[in-house]
Amino acid sequence: MEQESQLTRLGLFDARVPRYTSYPTAPHFSADVGPSHFEQWIEAIPAGASISLYMHVPFCRRLCWFCACRTQGTQSDEPVRAYSETLLAELKMLKDRLAPGVKLSRLHWGGGTPTLMPADMMRRVADAVFEAVPMGEGAEFSVEIDPNEIDAARMDALAESGMNRASIGVQDFDPQIQSVIGRDQSYEITRAAVEMIRERDVASLNADILYGLPHQTPTKIADSVQKLLSLNPDRVALYGYAHVPWMARRQTMIPSDHLPTPQERLKLFEVARELFVADGYDEIGIDHFALPTDGLSIAQKAGKLRRNFQGYTDDLAEALVGMGASSISRFPQGYAQNASATSAHTAAIREGHFSTARGHEFTAEDKLRARLIEALMCDFEVSTEELVRDFGADRDELTAMFKSCADHFDDMVQLSEEGLRIPMKGRPLTRMIARHFDAYDLSKAGHSSAI
Repeated sequence: MEQESQLTRLGLFDARVPRYTSYPTAPHFSADVGPSHFEQWIEAIPAGASISLYMHVPFCRRLCWFCACRTQGTQSDEPVRAYSETLLAELKMLKDRLAPGVKLSRLHWGGGTPTLMPADMMRRVADAVFEAVPMGEGAEFSVEIDPNEIDAARMDALAESGMNRASIGVQDFDPQIQSVIGRDQSYEITRAAVEMIRERDVASLNADILYGLPHQTPTKIADSVQKLLSLNPDRVALYGYAHVPWMARRQTMIPSDHLPTPQERLKLFEVARELFVADGYDEIGIDHFALPTDGLSIAQKAGKLRRNFQGYTDDLAEALVGMGASSISRFPQGYAQNASATSAHTAAIREGHFSTARGHEFTAEDKLRARLIEALMCDFEVSTEELVRDFGADRDELTAMFKSCADHFDDMVQLSEEGLRIPMKGRPLTRMIARHFDAYDLSKAGHSSAI
């Protein structure tokens, strides 16, 4: 109760802050970055470098009410096939601009529902990806798989194309909760999809589960977590449901009066967290769990954990290239986001240019603060020496910044000559502590709950 009182006093249960999968965050992107920037930044990738590639498929057979991703519904394959042709053209444009010898370290198909693609189209798109950028040694090819939208033919196509990490969204197994969030997906259907994945010797399995959903109780989330654990995922993301109906209108379908309070959300997280830890999972950052043999655990122990738009990653590539409508790329020079509307993105590709609609060019201060925030989010500590050495930071200015943070958060952070550290009891405040170092105006962004 004493800790909850302190968390209340520091504003945890009222705050809305970014998730910091980027810095600056996407609301601060502008139209000052366009297709010419994207093209220049692609061409600046050195020969022989490793890059990551994210491919966005925005279509879903049904639109889940809880989801705030850029998606659109379709009941037929025709729009998916047409969009896939656009991806093929976009990949050809990418290939023509990359330096020789560039290889993939990570490839991720997300959405939406990538598994809406027919099996033959999956193979064509995968072939086009690898023709543009071959897989490097130890590379991962991951795909978000909807258990309601997968069959043997499509799973064969993915496995035979090289998928070695599958990702499934669980959210919650309780039928009542599934009904009110518009996501009917039974444990049996999910288990059948996992069995198909395992039967094809796909090396690793990721799963997402949500806390903070309407009607969710400690008992219900414990039951869902235990069901998920029976599927033996290698990695789990335990995300807090972000209720942002002003950004995602479909969320108005969700009864807000049945959402748990912020204090109840924290309890739901702790119940799930304790079950994962008790089952042998390592805690990764603020909301991931991984088996000790998983790449995230290995990266965390080696001090090489990173953060990107998919959450935590062990990928060290300097460039993440986004293909498809609304995809965001990250280059050493800045961020570039494609047109969000599928029609606008398709029109740009047909005209022979990339669809970059907005983005952000990094300043030296952006790079410094981005690394500071990433270190807090990944390692719960930041080194003064690293920031001075790698970013030319002024030691006295850093000391003043860290002291300001320590004065505000009391013993929830620890200040030393080495830098700043967040002890275990302060970790629920990590996003708020990171916000303390955000130089941008967050007052109009409408971010999600801090817990």
